[in-house]
Amino acid sequence: MYSKTRILIATIIVLILTATGYFLYQRYIMPKASSVEFVFAYQDRVADLASIVAVKLGYFEDEGLKGIRTMMFHSGPACVEALVYGKADFGTMGDTTAILIAASKQPLKIIATHGGGENRHRIIARYGSGIRSIKDLVGKKIAVKKGTSTHGGLMLLAEKYGLDLDPYLIDLDPSSQLTALASGAVDAIVASEPTPSIAEYKKYGYEVATLGGLNNTYPILLVVRSEFAERHPEVVVKVLRALIRASRFIHEHPAEAAGILANITGIPVEAVMKAMKYHYYNVTMDPRTVESLESMAKFLRDIGKIEETPDFRRVIDTSYLKEAYRELGS
Repeated sequence: MYSKTRILIATIIVLILTATGYFLYQRYIMPKASSVEFVFAYQDRVADLASIVAVKLGYFEDEGLKGIRTMMFHSGPACVEALVYGKADFGTMGDTTAILIAASKQPLKIIATHGGGENRHRIIARYGSGIRSIKDLVGKKIAVKKGTSTHGGLMLLAEKYGLDLDPYLIDLDPSSQLTALASGAVDAIVASEPTPSIAEYKKYGYEVATLGGLNNTYPILLVVRSEFAERHPEVVVKVLRALIRASRFIHEHPAEAAGILANITGIPVEAVMKAMKYHYYNVTMDPRTVESLESMAKFLRDIGKIEETPDFRRVIDTSYLKEAYRELGS
């Protein structure tokens, strides 16, 4: 009888502890569901792989963001357009795109970078084009998506070599550049990954140079509408938590991450894996990123693309990122 009583008491204690533990998990650990509806605009670029992984693996929903809708584009300017016209609440974009929109004083906040890479933009020339160096681009038909980080990097490179390439630039989305290169409609393309790696994989062209060595890390940035962030700070933090989780997945399972992008875009896995080597995947807003933004902004001002440099102390808001890492205990 005594033994049965002890067993009964022990069972009750276990049940109480289990219930208490689950309550504490619900109260302090398990993400609370949010009914806020919002749109997350992102890109099919390798630099934006954290967003792609987070969407594909359901990390936003895991954070309780049941009201999320997503829009995938081929470039940062398309994400900006969605933000400016109220079609999206979050958008990803490269540094030049973010600087141009910040300089126009749109009510947007830069809250993090979640990818980038000094050599992620590359110049690929068509076989038979006669292009062997940067200087050979003069007089050639060059495809680039204007207003992008790639475009900004190309202008930096042109200044370094004392070249005026503007008369030879053709504004094309990355999705159209490969066809133009293969058909001979253009002599070279300048694009972010994975477009250059695809061109090489399909034998459309060869590398002339990267846009590296110009004091720029070419970060891809997460931007949010200021009004949305101020009304729903908890949603902003959850979005960042999902991206942090996705970036960790990329580091721990690079082949699986490459497979996700390959399945979504139809790009060969080999090309994706090569393209990923040109990138870093960290959710941060470190001093080097800020310095890179300031350097590019100064350059864009000096060449007349913007009238004045943005006040990054106002445009960049790291409070949401700090809270996301605090909640994750890191």
